[in-house]
Amino acid sequence: MFHLAEETEADWWDVEALYDLCFAPGREALSSYRLREGVPKVAPLCLTLRDGEGILVGAIRYWPVKVGGQDTLLLGPVAVHPTHQGEGLGGLLITESLAEARRLGWGRVLLVGDAPYYRRFGFTRREGVLMPPPTNPDRILGLELRKGAWDGVAGPVTKALP
Repeated sequence: MFHLAEETEADWWDVEALYDLCFAPGREALSSYRLREGVPKVAPLCLTLRDGEGILVGAIRYWPVKVGGQDTLLLGPVAVHPTHQGEGLGGLLITESLAEARRLGWGRVLLVGDAPYYRRFGFTRREGVLMPPPTNPDRILGLELRKGAWDGVAGPVTKALP
């Protein structure tokens, strides 16, 4: 039995420890982290997943960014504890948070990730979207939450300042 909930301030240390465990040291040096610095996350979309004993087994966060000046969600990071990988929990976090993003009226989502994994959720490569370097352009993926939301949206990805 798992419990899905919006991330709270009390979850912060557990979530950060999970991200440290799941991602290489120096994860905060990635270009996507520079887009997050000093910008509040989109709280209703940042979810935690705990097991029946209250242990954090997964987490997902979202941040507001601009793509060519247009409001866009930046998905990530998403992580599942290594002892629970392969159980579909990452997919659960992604599916539930994308449904909530759609309900809240967001139009498009951007991420930097592995196309074969994210394709199953509808993400495709975004030509003309320019993440800060160093970012492999083949890993820049997007999803429309509303039909046509990516039409004509291209250019540099920048911080969405509060």
